[in-house]
Amino acid sequence: MTTAEFIGFMNSGKQTRGFGEVHQKMFTLSQEAMRITSQINSGYHTPEEINALMSELIGEQVDVGLFPPFYTDCGKNIHLGKGVFINSDCKFQDQGGIYIDDGALIGHNTVLATLNHGLLPEERHDLIPRPIHIGKNVWIGSNSTVLPGVTIGDNAVIGAGSVVTRDIPENMIAVGSPAKVIKSIFD
Repeated sequence: MTTAEFIGFMNSGKQTRGFGEVHQKMFTLSQEAMRITSQINSGYHTPEEINALMSELIGEQVDVGLFPPFYTDCGKNIHLGKGVFINSDCKFQDQGGIYIDDGALIGHNTVLATLNHGLLPEERHDLIPRPIHIGKNVWIGSNSTVLPGVTIGDNAVIGAGSVVTRDIPENMIAVGSPAKVIKSIFD
């Protein structure tokens, strides 16, 4: 299975059976991601070096701000717009697809998780991928978690420590666990 075939399958949203060909490819990609993130996370790197390593990890040219450490278990299904900033200690589980639009700010220790497991015991090792979409100029506060399938609209703000389980409309502030919209940014 090629990387493109793997990404295509994961982007289909189909449940994948545990220990099959897709899992084998996922393991190979995770090993590459660990190698590259180990480089990112070891010692000081200039912004240019960080962008070169992130471009290698993702497989396309990027120009982002990143404060290491940074962790991902795939890397090949992360899509970053211009002017994105990722603060330290973030963890991206990107097999299902992470799309971060221009100008988004991702706070310290944020988790973006795009995979779920089957609930039945015989399906527990199966994976169910669903993408995360983060709109333009979104600000995600520190220690937040965004779960599979969530879309956060342009300009929205997610309060620190929130667990985002549902879509958040554009221009809204959402806080809590689960995150709930409390007001517009224009109020």
